Formats: sequence, C-alpha cells, structure tokens
Amino acid sequence: MQNITAMSIGIGLLGALATYLTATVLLLPVWVIFIAWASFFAAGGGIGGLTKSIASNLTGVAIASLSLLAATSLGGTPIAAAICVGLGSAAMVQFGRIAILSFTPCIVFGFASLVGTSAALGLPITHSGIDNPAFVAAAAVVVGGIFGIAHESLSSFLMKKRVASVTE
Repeated sequence: MQNITAMSIGIGLLGALATYLTATVLLLPVWVIFIAWASFFAAGGGIGGLTKSIASNLTGVAIASLSLLAATSLGGTPIAAAICVGLGSAAMVQFGRIAILSFTPCIVFGFASLVGTSAALGLPITHSGIDNPAFVAAAAVVVGGIFGIAHESLSSFLMKKRVASVTE
C-alpha cells in the first residue's frame, strides 16, 4: 500500500475514533487533539517527534497560561492583554533555544490551543476545577501526540501488511 493511502486510512479511522471519544467520554476539544496530532508529524514523527511536540505544546500551554494570568492580574484591559501576549510571544521564541523545544511552531500551537480552549469553554484561566482551560488544553495536547504516534504506527503497519501479502 502506498504511504499516502495508508496515511489516509489511518487518519480516517483514528480521526473518527478521536471525534467519537471527545463527544462521549473524553471531555477534551477534538480540534486541540488534531492540532497536537499535526504537531507530532511537523516535529518529525517517531519517538523524537512525540517528545518534541508534546514538550513544545505543553510549553505553549504554560506560556499562554502565564500570559493570561498576568493580563488578568493587570486588570484584563486590551492593553494589558496585548503587552502580556507580546511578552509571551517573545518567550515562545526564546524557549526555542532549548533542543527539545527547538521547533517553535509547536510552542505556538500549544499557546493558541490554550487561548482557544479558554474561549470555547467560556472559562477564565483563573477558573478552579478539573475543567480549568489549562488542564483541558494540556490533556488534549498529550492525547493528540498519542494519536499522532498511533497514526504513524498504524500507517506503517498497513504499508508493511500490503507489501507482505504481495510477496507471499
């Protein structure tokens, strides 16, 4: 089976599973899972891509959380938000100096995932509880990374399975 076909089947099956799970038992935003899933592939795939994407996505979630907390503590005005997001954006690039965080777009994806999760839930970063946007976004990026490596493994299996059956 060609790689693109195996990848298509893999994302179709696992995308359906992720959507079903997030609609029933995993109270996580499916779109954040897909962002983190894409981060896995963007970071190179394999165990290295999994490690790099999850670490980078979580760093983005943490920086966004701190940016939102700071903006809130400064009164939540548009200028406070702008300054805090600007500082957070600069921090994202600086963290890219660390080897495991060197693919900066994955940090940005994590930052955006936290801000979007907060908006989608309608909950501030200061919300206490298991549905705190930072906890939800962090869990979703980890699950997305796991879906990424599962997708890669399934696609690899499908490609080998077809080759094995052709050579028999």
